[in-house]
Amino acid sequence: MATRSKLAVILHADVVGSTALVQKDERVAHERIRNSFRRFSKIIAAYGGITHELRGDALIAEFARASDSVLATLAFQITNTEQNTVFTGDIRPQIRAGIALGEVVIADNTVTGPGVVLAQRIEQLAEPGGLCISAAIHEAVPRRLPVTFKSLGDQSVKGFDEPVRVYSLSLRAGAKVPAPGNDVGSNDAKAAPSTAIPTLPDRPSIAVLPFTNLSGDPEQEYFADGMTEDIITGLSRFRSLFVIARNSSFAYKGKSPDVRTVARDLGVRYVVEGSVRRAGERIRITGQLIDAETGNHLWAERYDRKLEDIFAVQDGVTEAIVAAIAPEIGEVERERAQRKPPDNLDAWTLYQRGLSAYYSSTEEGLRSAIEQFDRVNEVDPTFAPAFAMAAGARWRYVMHFEPAADRSSYLNQAREKANKAITLDPRDPTGLWHAGRVYSLLGHDDVAIAKSEEAVALNLNDAMSRYFLGAALCSAGRSKEAISHIDHAMRLSPRDTYLTGMLTHRAFVLFDLERYEEALDWVQRARLSLNPRSMTFAVLAAVLTKLGRGSGSR
Repeated sequence: MATRSKLAVILHADVVGSTALVQKDERVAHERIRNSFRRFSKIIAAYGGITHELRGDALIAEFARASDSVLATLAFQITNTEQNTVFTGDIRPQIRAGIALGEVVIADNTVTGPGVVLAQRIEQLAEPGGLCISAAIHEAVPRRLPVTFKSLGDQSVKGFDEPVRVYSLSLRAGAKVPAPGNDVGSNDAKAAPSTAIPTLPDRPSIAVLPFTNLSGDPEQEYFADGMTEDIITGLSRFRSLFVIARNSSFAYKGKSPDVRTVARDLGVRYVVEGSVRRAGERIRITGQLIDAETGNHLWAERYDRKLEDIFAVQDGVTEAIVAAIAPEIGEVERERAQRKPPDNLDAWTLYQRGLSAYYSSTEEGLRSAIEQFDRVNEVDPTFAPAFAMAAGARWRYVMHFEPAADRSSYLNQAREKANKAITLDPRDPTGLWHAGRVYSLLGHDDVAIAKSEEAVALNLNDAMSRYFLGAALCSAGRSKEAISHIDHAMRLSPRDTYLTGMLTHRAFVLFDLERYEEALDWVQRARLSLNPRSMTFAVLAAVLTKLGRGSGSR
């Protein structure tokens, strides 16, 4: 069987104190443990999961939905407790479980990867007969389910450099576990499957439908499916997006569903769809992003490539599609926030309004952004992106509008806000690249580069992480190394709001390398782009001076 990687909900369970049980009576212990996991596997299947491995005293399973994994575990724990009450003797296997969302590799019905390791580490924090979940699962579980959460805070776990936020989860007192297909929170475990429409999450939500193979060539089916899976994985790295898992999206494979129906059934606002067509040694891939609420096409693109290296084509086009979609959604969300009435502003809407002010790049806009992000910090002190952007608004205000008297104060506040964002969500690159920029301005180049490199590692498709790594290298005097990162950022996001800054930095790097003619070409492009910065004209003046030309000529 071919090896494949993807993002999945992973359940890891094991028997508490299995060695001690076996020492009491090896035959009885093994039989009872084996029967427990057989019952667990049946319940997992009933809730739409797949048991990949049964390894002595441990079980690994995969689910498409966080809610199904939670309900299957709770249903099993109830039956296991009941079963233990009828056992004679003191060999009563207690199972603890952990659930996490992470990247996994599946081959020959075995599953490995960081997602499995994370689920296992989280499971080890659970009480006997209990369940612990990661922060991503906590976010994804619908609040309509009859469950309660208890935060265990940030936990240091083996194999992970950054602390992991963990929650314990249990069935609400007096409630019953909803039956498979009925996760609406009814207390009747035998209720008929629900037709309730999932509520939209606070974050922008998106489903990627299987790309259609238009080639008439069955071999291209694998290519189309691989494209879809890679796009789902790539979008999932953007912490601002709620992305529907692969198994749910692939339920629509081979069908031609109405986009609005898909969005309603899956509880998403945005849908991506596309097609693959091969003709000889060329392949054409199309993709489009649709706002399911209005039916409007927000973005569409066509990619024509030679099939010299099919995997390189798949990787390159996937990168381009993923990098284009996230900014488009961000712009629509900001516009949506502006239309909301002032008396209906939650943390997400306030955050989007802060982004609108931030991207105005004016002195008044950045002051307003600082105020609005700080307000979000007060309304929701756990919302990491707002702390990251509160840092960003401050360093940009310092950089472009020089509040000389308060420069140190603003930068120190920015550093505190960025570090708070990293603490709240160490997997969100936004806090890291803002921290990198702040440390550059404070003169701590090594720290700035390290933070920026970590941001790139978390999301290879994030243009801003690439851009600010280039900026950090430039500030450290490593201009030659900076070029490739700035170029990659512009390739990832050729219509980025920060494009003027990218062009200006590209010119500055060339100036630093004494490649003045090239620098002039890039700074002229920056000057003619939207919202040229004061730094743009400073670089232009420096380049013209070096070339011995008047400020008004090329």
